[in-house]
Amino acid sequence: MALTRRPDADKLPVSQRIDQRMPNPGRTRMSPTDWAIKGELFLNCSCEVFCPCVISLGAHPPTEGHCHAWMGIIIDSGHYEGEDLSGLNVGLLVDIPGRMGEGNWKVAAYVDERASGRAYHGLLQIFSGQAGGTTGLFTMLVSEIIGAERAPVAIERDGRKRRITIGRKIQGEIEMIEGRDADHPVMVSNSKYWMGPDIFAAKGLRSKVRDYGRVWDFGGKSAEVCPIDWKGPKP
Repeated sequence: MALTRRPDADKLPVSQRIDQRMPNPGRTRMSPTDWAIKGELFLNCSCEVFCPCVISLGAHPPTEGHCHAWMGIIIDSGHYEGEDLSGLNVGLLVDIPGRMGEGNWKVAAYVDERASGRAYHGLLQIFSGQAGGTTGLFTMLVSEIIGAERAPVAIERDGRKRRITIGRKIQGEIEMIEGRDADHPVMVSNSKYWMGPDIFAAKGLRSKVRDYGRVWDFGGKSAEVCPIDWKGPKP
């Protein structure tokens, strides 16, 4: 889905970015909230082969000793305290220095520019972990949210391929790996992975990150696609 892009959407001044940094969520108490998201998360990371974090649940080190990644989240349906989130996209830049389970993540969030003020606030609460529920573990894993901003987050589903474009900051394309049954990509099922039990293995095709001092290229690297059904702790 392509979004209309403002001419200056990807040219935020450095001072504005600094002002938009969020406080360390690890030092903030969760505020359990009524929220839910159904959709899909896909990512491309720096691992050479299928990310070992999926099977080891973050206990095994990434293949390169660190994990650099971008993530795209498609919200097919969802809400935050009654505010509709359906149809919105979110992008994340994730910098993990070692084992995923050991924390010290640094994260930047790019929230769909179409989001209302309440939706923008709600999505930041969800993805910082402060809203509790499925993503509440982020309060323990994320040491710093280095930036949070509105952006034209364009995401496309195209058969086995997924694409994300966030201005010149993140430009990624991945493809799920074809299985024995051509209609069913290779997948890991019934896992305890935090994102969801079923994960489709994929690989990066063309994938670049250029933001917050990070210059990453993930072409040919590990990728994955995961249906998500996340919710807050309140019924």
